[in-house]
Amino acid sequence: MTTLLEPLRRIAAYAVCADSDGRVLLVRASERSGTPGTWSLPGGAVDHGEDPNHTVVRETAAETGLSVAVSGLADVLADMRALPERGITIHTDRLIYRVAVRGGTLADRVGERPTDLARWYTLDEARRLPLRSFTARALGLPASSADVVPDEAPEFPSFYAVPGPDGLHRAQRFAAYAVCTDPAGRVLLTRVSDGYPGAGCWHLPGGGTDYGEQPGAALIRELVEETGQTGRLVELLGVASHRDAASLGPEGYPIDWHGVRAFYRVVVDQPNPLTVADVGGSTCEARWFAREELGALPTHHLTEVTAEAVQAAQLT
Repeated sequence: MTTLLEPLRRIAAYAVCADSDGRVLLVRASERSGTPGTWSLPGGAVDHGEDPNHTVVRETAAETGLSVAVSGLADVLADMRALPERGITIHTDRLIYRVAVRGGTLADRVGERPTDLARWYTLDEARRLPLRSFTARALGLPASSADVVPDEAPEFPSFYAVPGPDGLHRAQRFAAYAVCTDPAGRVLLTRVSDGYPGAGCWHLPGGGTDYGEQPGAALIRELVEETGQTGRLVELLGVASHRDAASLGPEGYPIDWHGVRAFYRVVVDQPNPLTVADVGGSTCEARWFAREELGALPTHHLTEVTAEAVQAAQLT
């Protein structure tokens, strides 16, 4: 049974790296890991406040000896795995980046890290390895059975903060947001309620994902809850990493927030009347904006992630 295991969450970033012969770079989990002998993409956990772009460069160098440059975001996915021998279940939000080698020498890390070998493999060779499930998906290979999947998603709070080394509580949160348009080209935004960070600013529809939930599914759910709209997911636009080092919210004490947010292009083919179902929550209003109205909004009237996402989607 996995239902009695302690639930944990983390955010991680990984590299899809191919050489001139089309081989991909993989690392093997050591005896120190939770899945010894399995192979995965190089990468690891995002430190508090760290940009995931920097994580993937740092972790790839540590695990393989190679310096890489990030060329783009390939995918964002989530998974759960059970580690009964450790008494835990882990939900990981995984950011998959395309990278290219810029220097260094391939090296093993025997006895030093949770990975011990680094190798180049063709996709046919990789297909025969015991791959972590997220790695198989990222490489377009058949699903692997290397991970033990929990029987069901455990109960886990949507918000939690822990004391940090600087005296402030800190929280790291993964969320998914929509750059949402209708057939007329209008853009859907929500207003942040009083008492929440960014109060009064216009924000993208969306929010934190639940334990065991894929970001795309979370986004469509949040869109209905916050605006009453049924959307169609079109494409992943990017990931934003923002840190607010002393944000005061409804908790009543300052929190060092680190938010990692995936944003997607979403289309509402048949707009419904706008409604906010989560009364008393972080959203107090939803509104469609014409492109010229959105362009006329002062930047300080938008949350940071909204301004970044709107620019990435070339909506203004």
